Amino acid sequence: MTHTQLTAPNRTLSAPGGVTYAYRRFGDATTPAPPVLFLQHLRGNLDNWDPALVDAIAAEREVVLLDNVGVGGSTGAVPTTVHGMAVGALAFVDAAGLSGYDLFGFSLGGFVAQEIALIRSHQVRRIVLAGTAPQGGRGFHPFAGPVLDAVMTDEPGAEEFLGLFYTASQKSRTRGMESLGRVFARQEDRDEPTDLATREAQMLAISAWGVPDITRLGRLAAITQPVLVANGDRDVMTPTENSYLLAGHLPNATLRIYPDADHGFLHQYPAEFAHEVNRFLG
Repeated sequence: MTHTQLTAPNRTLSAPGGVTYAYRRFGDATTPAPPVLFLQHLRGNLDNWDPALVDAIAAEREVVLLDNVGVGGSTGAVPTTVHGMAVGALAFVDAAGLSGYDLFGFSLGGFVAQEIALIRSHQVRRIVLAGTAPQGGRGFHPFAGPVLDAVMTDEPGAEEFLGLFYTASQKSRTRGMESLGRVFARQEDRDEPTDLATREAQMLAISAWGVPDITRLGRLAAITQPVLVANGDRDVMTPTENSYLLAGHLPNATLRIYPDADHGFLHQYPAEFAHEVNRFLG
């Protein structure tokens, strides 16, 4: 690879709707495999992807990390619905000329990935859904208690991050601190931080998506692509039972649950999960 997560330049691309998107695109573009479009979590930007994870995936294919509409370095107003976010991501896809791709959606990004697969299924080959939930799922409407406190902290620090993404075990927290070190290792050309307006809009979208409604699970039958569903065994943000719901209702799903892991399992086990993703995407 000519670039990694720590060295890839922040690029911009203007779409016909007037939004200028910030993104990073790097990895092995010589393979026949399609690029993987990465869709980020609540309040996350380009820098919040752990280099140990994305670089291992980029070693085998091209990766595209996206700031969706209004997030980080992208312009526009953040949509307040998951459908609106999916439409925004697809405007980038069209402007970038991506006729076929795999999807990697983490948390809120997993909501968006599901919606993209439903409204533009002919372009999507395979899907990775990490630490996420189906529409109408269980246990994350509304956020409450320590989860809500951490999410709504205006300037979250290491403790909020560890509390949301890692378990209370020493091993999990140690790996969390290691991941934070990797995430903040990039010193130059960092992405623009997300602001409070982004948080508020994204929270509206999450709240609407999370209203319990078992009838919404039927939509998953229309996602016929192979899907890798993965999570930690103790996710407090999108409770792990939602991964079982996804795997049970998607027609072609593989489920992987990581031990002693919370919402940030993919950064706690970056090498292991990257291997799993690469094997799944083929």
